[in-house]
Amino acid sequence: DENEKPVQNKKGELVCVKPFVSMPVGFLNDSNGERYRKAYFDHYGSKDVWRHGDFIEFTDHGGIVVYGRSDATLNPGGVRIGTSEIYRAVESLPFVVDSLAIGQDYGDDSRVVLFVRLSAGMTWSSELEQRLRSHVRAELTPRHVPAVILPVKDIPYTRSGKKVELAVSKIIRGEEVSNKDALSNPECLLEYEALKVLLNA
Repeated sequence: DENEKPVQNKKGELVCVKPFVSMPVGFLNDSNGERYRKAYFDHYGSKDVWRHGDFIEFTDHGGIVVYGRSDATLNPGGVRIGTSEIYRAVESLPFVVDSLAIGQDYGDDSRVVLFVRLSAGMTWSSELEQRLRSHVRAELTPRHVPAVILPVKDIPYTRSGKKVELAVSKIIRGEEVSNKDALSNPECLLEYEALKVLLNA
């Protein structure tokens, strides 16, 4: 769980606390291991805990339920997409100041939902939305184009300056965000609470 305690009959992070035979020992062109550590070991601040990036649940009868990605990787249609790719394309547009992308379970699949903070004086319109969609398609791929795009007043960040996709994902799923104290602007989550009803309609 978020307190690094083993849980049962509850969704938690899939982690490994001992070495296992199929784990990679490093990444290509990552001579000092920095990208490798950041990908798997930096989340809990321990060099011994591997965080795989998936939510799972151990059940009483010995089964395991795999819920899907817990990190910043989106998975629409089974295609893995990094949120940083979307941010790089979207935030190069002159009318976008900031953005945040999450994956939302939708039907039998998941969809990409993008929240955008507009430049001062800009008003969200169907024209801006079409420009954004066309730009993402041209810069990346059709799979990267968000299914839903919504304007917001602010994007949540941690005190250390990292976007908080997981907090917004939890809100949209109807789950409680327990670590609001770690955010620099927790008041902005109220806007996402209001949008939850729209996104789950």
